[in-house]
Amino acid sequence: MGNADFDQYSHHHQRVEIPPPKPFLKTLKSNVKETLFPDDPFRKFKNQPFSKKISLGLQYFVPILDWAPRYTFQFFKADVIAGITIASLAVPQGISYAGLANLPPVIGLYSSFVPPMIYAMLGSSKHLAIGNVAVPSLLISAMLGKVVNPHENPKLYLQLVFTATFFAGVFQASLGLLRLGLIVDFLSHATILGFMGGAATVVCLQQLKGILGLVHFTHQTDVVSVMSSIFSQMHQWRWESGVLGCCFLFFLLLTRYFSKKKPSFFWISAMAPLTSVILGSVLVYFTHAEKVGVQVIGHLKKGINPPSYSELSFSSPYLTTVIKTGIVTSVIALAEGIAVGRSFAIMENYDIDGNKEMIAFGLMNIAGSCTSCYLTTGPFSRTAVNFNAGCKTAVSNIVMATAVMITLLLLTPLFHYTPLVVLSSIIISAMLGIIDYNAVIHLWKVDKYDFLVCISSYIGVVFGSVEVGLIVAVVMSLLRVLLFVARPKTFALGKIPNSMTYRSTEQYSVASSVPGVLIIHIDAPIYFANASYLRERISRWIDEEEEKQRISTEIELQYVILDMSAIGNIDTSGISMLEEVKRIADRRCLQVLLANPGGEVMKKLDKSNFIDTIGKEWIYLTVGEAVNACNYILHTCKFQSKRIDSSTTPDDNV
Repeated sequence: MGNADFDQYSHHHQRVEIPPPKPFLKTLKSNVKETLFPDDPFRKFKNQPFSKKISLGLQYFVPILDWAPRYTFQFFKADVIAGITIASLAVPQGISYAGLANLPPVIGLYSSFVPPMIYAMLGSSKHLAIGNVAVPSLLISAMLGKVVNPHENPKLYLQLVFTATFFAGVFQASLGLLRLGLIVDFLSHATILGFMGGAATVVCLQQLKGILGLVHFTHQTDVVSVMSSIFSQMHQWRWESGVLGCCFLFFLLLTRYFSKKKPSFFWISAMAPLTSVILGSVLVYFTHAEKVGVQVIGHLKKGINPPSYSELSFSSPYLTTVIKTGIVTSVIALAEGIAVGRSFAIMENYDIDGNKEMIAFGLMNIAGSCTSCYLTTGPFSRTAVNFNAGCKTAVSNIVMATAVMITLLLLTPLFHYTPLVVLSSIIISAMLGIIDYNAVIHLWKVDKYDFLVCISSYIGVVFGSVEVGLIVAVVMSLLRVLLFVARPKTFALGKIPNSMTYRSTEQYSVASSVPGVLIIHIDAPIYFANASYLRERISRWIDEEEEKQRISTEIELQYVILDMSAIGNIDTSGISMLEEVKRIADRRCLQVLLANPGGEVMKKLDKSNFIDTIGKEWIYLTVGEAVNACNYILHTCKFQSKRIDSSTTPDDNV
């Protein structure tokens, strides 16, 4: 077929348009806005008077100003019931987790007073209940305990904890203000699942110290060190403490099992920790068990949070470790708190703003560090109880904080005889609920690499340390991202019978390849990281197709169509790769066609003059149009060659 014939055919298909150029600053502004403000928070400020903009701005940064005018007495009744319910869980958990962080028990109670008040005003979740959590508590103990012994120098250790909490709050608030919540997204679900499971396992093992009544114990968190410490002190095991701990653990697990079977009786599981504390304290008081080796909390100072801003130590020689501890624990706390908040928001069909949550978490931890509190977030167990108790707004946090305040002012002497073994049982019971076996099995069924990330994180925490597990998990997740970018999927397309649809021949067995045409789908943007791989992979596709058609009786390969529908962007290395593919095809007497390139890709191909190199007539809107053009040329040429052969005589050949 001559050029005139093909030009006449090519006029019948719609050309792929090149988007109009945009000024660089306008493009940059658009990209930054899309990256940092995907939820478009400025939309509601448009076309509003200045006073209204001020009001909307205050409501945006202080959400309580938005929903408080619509608050009703019915909501208040529900929030009071929920707040009192979670307070019954917050008191024993606060004391327990403070011990996990090697802090005085009263610090755990302080941390359930001020931070929930701050969050109630600034948070966007209706159901999130604020308090201490086990994993950050363990991290604080593991990281700061390496530089300062909490038992030998408790005052300095406490100063470092408050300072680490301050830096954690600053980091969280900064992420929210700078709209950098995407950093937390690098902790995948599989990463968090393995990390939390490993940390929960380590926490459970460490609580054997309290269950067995041991006084001296290792500061290491790996399973080998913990088990060595336990079995090397078998002669110091206290059977009284062990029996008491097993009984309370059985009670707590039984109430949880019953509550899962009968969700309407959720309050039984919620009240179980406080019930255990009361029963344990009464039992020790009347039996004088503390005289036979059952350790108790002892004296708890009465009164609400004393100020601690003067305790913040910014000139400490351990400042580097403190900052590192603050950043690591803040990321873990953010990941857990935002994930929990979003989970319950989805159940109730409302949205929470991740960046506002970061600001709220950050400010409450900054305020907490100045009022004798350590790191807080939104724990799942407390939030689940809050949700099941029927809370309507964040006022339930205020009610909980008020109940904790009353406890601090009036009831702390009642905890004097609370046995530590009961607190260990409460922690083990809570941690067993974090280890999600079903989710791990689901990962194995759905995605083996996610399962590998999860298990690697778990093993890193259990056999290394919490820090090692976190590093392993993040590295594995980033490695997967790099593999996705550097080794994108490519596959050959074939035609679905009785349609104009082209799909992967590997996925659809009925999809048949087009004789003389190779259609390659590239399933990712083309960047410097994958350009060389894609060049080699496309060359291999061509080699395999030529070999396959050489063996068969089909038309030999003449056209290579690159389906670019999934290529959202391309850089200069990617354009150079396309130019090399074009040169490789020219040497093999093959024609390259492009199908469905996006607007951003077309702009860069035009500016680099690649469109002139390949020719506008070889760029098509769809794979179907490109295949039709190839078939038209192939069959027209075949018809013309047959006509020439039939009109030629032996004399003409002489």
